[in-house]
Amino acid sequence: MNTGLLYPDAVDLLKRLIATPSFSREEEKTASILEQFLQERGIPHSRSLNNVWCTNKYFDPAKPTILLNSHHDTVKPNPQYTKDPFTPLEEDGKLFGLGSNDAGGCLVSLVAAFCYFYDRPDMAYNLVLAATAEEEISGINGIESLLPSLPPIEVAMVGEPTQTNLAIAEKGLLVLDCTASGKAGHAAREEGVNAIYKAMQDIEWISTYRFPRVSETLGPVKMSVTSISTENKAHNMVPASCTFLVDVRVTDAYTHEEVLQTIRQHVQSDVKPRSMRLRSSSISKEHPLVQAGIKLGKSMYGSPTTSDAALLNVPVLKCGPGDSARSHTADEFIYLAEIREGIDTYIRILEEVIGNK
Repeated sequence: MNTGLLYPDAVDLLKRLIATPSFSREEEKTASILEQFLQERGIPHSRSLNNVWCTNKYFDPAKPTILLNSHHDTVKPNPQYTKDPFTPLEEDGKLFGLGSNDAGGCLVSLVAAFCYFYDRPDMAYNLVLAATAEEEISGINGIESLLPSLPPIEVAMVGEPTQTNLAIAEKGLLVLDCTASGKAGHAAREEGVNAIYKAMQDIEWISTYRFPRVSETLGPVKMSVTSISTENKAHNMVPASCTFLVDVRVTDAYTHEEVLQTIRQHVQSDVKPRSMRLRSSSISKEHPLVQAGIKLGKSMYGSPTTSDAALLNVPVLKCGPGDSARSHTADEFIYLAEIREGIDTYIRILEEVIGNK
């Protein structure tokens, strides 16, 4: 593989992806672009729904496997865009366009690294490349639907914008629908039991409670009440029920089940989780992938944001070019130098690991 072609090919691929709308659940065309890119390079691949994946040429079932994963879906463009979100524009060393930073730069850098190692016969690990859909909505037809089709995975590298630093842990997400129940009555008389007041008591507990176990990399579990409402439209009616929504960012110090049990033990409201899928993920500081990144001078941290790492029940290193602070912003961009650095970082980390037989 000619490494000199990796960077221009990656940038060209990213421009094609930017120019093709790929909102979550609408990624058919970008999946086809990725298939065409692999086909042009003689790399056999498979497609499941809008997920595209392939293995290295000399895949050996007896060897452990590293998954290289990033996503090709995007959110819808921020209404404050001043540039066309679907026109890839190079300007002042930046490449503008929707999905350029999150996570197009990561995806094309991982694709380039995979191509670099694709036909190498002497690797200690297999590589599986998966360009997946529905990451932005944590959809069921993304990486989660693809996992049964993939060979057993020992460890994963998930491409998300981390400035090529090492996110060795990631918070999980637990969204809770809570309902406080009271009794309807006339507001002018001493009637009923006001469900809002009961909800307020629970919200007060949620806002002040601190889970005792604190993660070394992710800090404390964080709970935030993000909405509250009643069905009552009458000013003179004591509401019989009040619902509120809680966003819980779960660390690797607790399971979802433990957090849910604690909350239910302390509140009066009925608490129902919307999903238990998005789990906290982590990887040991001593893992060879992490140690390879440290040798390159990369820093380690715990990520507060959720990615497809939450759906991979294996150790996960989240790493990639770009800056998470730019994700979902108007006039999204990635520096072209960041893509070059991303390709180089992925190759050098993997070289340190898969070259050690």
